[in-house]
Amino acid sequence: MNQSRDLTLHQRILGEIEGRIVSGDWPPGHRIPFEVDLATQYDCSRMTVNKVLTQLAKAGLIERRKKSGSFVTQPQAQSAVLEIHDIKAEVQSLNLPYSYAVSKKASRKAKAEDRSRLELPAASSVVEVVCIHNAGARPFCLEERLISLETVPEAADADFLTVAPGPWLLNQVPWSTAEHRIHAVSANAELAAALDIARNTACLVVERRTWSGAGPVTHVRFTYPGDRHALVARFTPASQ
Repeated sequence: MNQSRDLTLHQRILGEIEGRIVSGDWPPGHRIPFEVDLATQYDCSRMTVNKVLTQLAKAGLIERRKKSGSFVTQPQAQSAVLEIHDIKAEVQSLNLPYSYAVSKKASRKAKAEDRSRLELPAASSVVEVVCIHNAGARPFCLEERLISLETVPEAADADFLTVAPGPWLLNQVPWSTAEHRIHAVSANAELAAALDIARNTACLVVERRTWSGAGPVTHVRFTYPGDRHALVARFTPASQ
């Protein structure tokens, strides 16, 4: 009987704590009540509480620190290194509400730096789009994008208010080749303000260029706070 009660209580404690974390009621960095306090609250042994916290730590929902207690971890989205990933899907995989806002959209003549990034000829034109993607109430990613108007002239009239540039382009232009470049930067004042982080915070930058049969399509730079994103790659050995 006691064993059955402990199992039911374990599930109850686990479900309630997990629910508070996933719902955002206990945000990243929130200190979980101490074992002794949870044991008192649920009228159970500390061993039962310890097993629950151990399970939550293994699931990556909390971090247990010696002498400090347990804290809700900052969830990380994962994307494949060579995949054309969808930021909305990344955010939703964290069980957080997704939103985004366009902070800049302008058509103009391509500058020398633009032509270099997109491998464009002289006298080319581009659309520049800057967006912030949000996970819940927090900025998740800064998107800075150039679109070639020679290859995608329809981009000049798109407002990107309801559909983000990435999904819009995938629906407009089938891409044939993609290139990724991944590196780290420290947030300067402008980047820190955009992502609501401290200056000099480590950030992960994923730059991507895509081409179609008609020519260069887009160059985009995604910048993530370093603790909110992870890249995953799987390899198989070459045939001998």
